[in-house]
Amino acid sequence: MTAGSRHLVDPELLPALDLMPDLDLDAARLAELRAGMDALIPKLETLPCDGVDVEVVSISGPGGPPLELQLFRPEGAASAPLPAFLHIHGGGYVLGNATQSALGNMRTAREVGCLVASVEYSLAPETSGTGAVEQCHAALLWLAGNATDLGIDAKRIAIGGESAGGGLAAALALLARDCGEVMPCFQMLIYPMLDASTGRSGDEHPFTGEFVWTRAANRFGWDSLLAENASDSPYVVPARATDLSGLPPTYMSVGALDLFVEEDLEYARRLMRAGVPVEFHLFPGAFHGFELAAEADVSKRAEAERRTALARAFAR
Repeated sequence: MTAGSRHLVDPELLPALDLMPDLDLDAARLAELRAGMDALIPKLETLPCDGVDVEVVSISGPGGPPLELQLFRPEGAASAPLPAFLHIHGGGYVLGNATQSALGNMRTAREVGCLVASVEYSLAPETSGTGAVEQCHAALLWLAGNATDLGIDAKRIAIGGESAGGGLAAALALLARDCGEVMPCFQMLIYPMLDASTGRSGDEHPFTGEFVWTRAANRFGWDSLLAENASDSPYVVPARATDLSGLPPTYMSVGALDLFVEEDLEYARRLMRAGVPVEFHLFPGAFHGFELAAEADVSKRAEAERRTALARAFAR
């Protein structure tokens, strides 16, 4: 149980916090909740896209239906191959879609000067286990395999995402390392969802998980992804990986009041112990998804710092 953490919230974030409803997740209401959230997301074609060319492509999925990618390319890009960023959206493995991140992906394309590809992976529980990460891997292989036609540098493809998207990015890095076909040059893990045991131990951080993404929501998300199979695969639960060596340089960030703060700190510690270069940012007073308070100073800093880190990775 949380001891109550509202007094620790950054004052600039409080107005946004008051507008955020609690997620009451259960299987019977999941379709209704998805529909309600999707209805709040503007259609991709209606979004302002100044300075960015937007394209939606369909690629072959891993042994299943076609997979959709949203591509964002900075207008007037130089003739030299661009770096690319494979983005994976959040939503606790059970919610969300690629379009929810489209405006941020447009900003990344413009400010970093890279192609951004956002993958519309399948949600749990309809797709469980390694299904979603295999789709993300198919997107990574497609980007590298079509680098010439896309005008990108196959050796400068980074991966990343927020929350469940960060968890999938971490799983994808492990899968890509072990498959040995295409290795990302960088992984950007924004408050990643990495450990299925969080919220179950009975010895929880007393000041996290009160807002937005709670222990109950976390259990629902993981139970949906794992379904009936409590998999030990690191491609499903990255925290269960026994070997983190050979992974790409990593940027991680999380708020101090986020349910994931301790699992993210632990993963960063283990990455460093495995010889992986890690840049870690901890934001005091910030809860899960705090960047929705777009005008808050901490949100602006978080957004700027992650794009700076991505640009720096592409310049290496």
